[in-house]
Amino acid sequence: MESKNELIILKEEEKNHKKQKSEEKDKNFVEVLKKFSPGTAIRTAVDDILRSRMGALIVIDCEGLSKITYGGFKVDSKFSSQKLVELAKMDGAIILSEGLKMILNANVFLSPKMGAKTKGTGARHKVAEMTAEHVGTIVVAVSERKNKITLYYGDVVYELEKSSEVLRRAAETLQILEKQKEIFNDSINNLNILEINNLVTMSDVCDILQRIEIIRRISEMVKRYLIELGREGLIVSMRLKELTRNLNKERELILKDYFKIKSSKTDNLLKAMNFDLLIETQNLSKVLFQDVHDKALPSKGLRILSKVNITGDQVKLLVNSFKTLSKIFTVDKNSLMKSLKDEKAVESLTHDLESVREKIMAGKVV
Repeated sequence: MESKNELIILKEEEKNHKKQKSEEKDKNFVEVLKKFSPGTAIRTAVDDILRSRMGALIVIDCEGLSKITYGGFKVDSKFSSQKLVELAKMDGAIILSEGLKMILNANVFLSPKMGAKTKGTGARHKVAEMTAEHVGTIVVAVSERKNKITLYYGDVVYELEKSSEVLRRAAETLQILEKQKEIFNDSINNLNILEINNLVTMSDVCDILQRIEIIRRISEMVKRYLIELGREGLIVSMRLKELTRNLNKERELILKDYFKIKSSKTDNLLKAMNFDLLIETQNLSKVLFQDVHDKALPSKGLRILSKVNITGDQVKLLVNSFKTLSKIFTVDKNSLMKSLKDEKAVESLTHDLESVREKIMAGKVV
């Protein structure tokens, strides 16, 4: 399989990704993260504060916040990065409007109910964490000593990394994805040949599903980086779309071709597997087929038939009539006519099947 280093990277990245997902109890967190992606006015401001070697505590206004604030003064001014940087020179917190359009107050002191245990260290980070938990709002703590920006939202604690570092990690992960896609292309071409010759076994199906699931997981990692990158991730985003185009459709049709149970159930089983379990084909066979022996597994043909010029209803008629793809490829025109009852459709199908066969045997993409 892949080099040891690549497997280590994948396992570590998935571990981090799962950790982040567990923190995202509130579905709105992804939207919160987007608000602070590079290129936004608020991100520009906090980056400037950090570069100026200053600290800051920035709180987004919400219901109940006034109950834990005191002191300070009203600003009631339209938000700008420059104003926020200037106000960060003062002590206390800066309060922004919910939509980040206004700077409401500055030099404000916070008195949330302090919990017994906090994840952060330092007075500013503890206050930020407790404020976010107490009133369920967004708090940003900029630490001049630790040189980092930490985002607090409810019980989520998330460190905003420099865009250059996120971009580097995204590019590295994308390179691994590209290699995986190359292996997938070879595997799918091999599956095509096996299907039309009725030579598919359980291990062949597990191999291709394993590859698709690995690609899906890497894609999720890259998508997470894209959220953090904002506008700076445009090129990575374009490449990701190229690499994953039609992959979900292929996955869905493969599941329908080989599993009698609902494909969604099999899909959920794959997604629930940890990485160590996923990389062993025998594990997949045991989980998906409840069998470790490599048995023959004929394809219904839904995936290959989706590539010829017939309707969805006609595909269903063929599958119901002939059961397997290999039979559909070898059946005569009279039998096809009995199934489809449409001479033009039979002529078109016969031509398309021959064309698909030639492409498959030549190792071309179909």
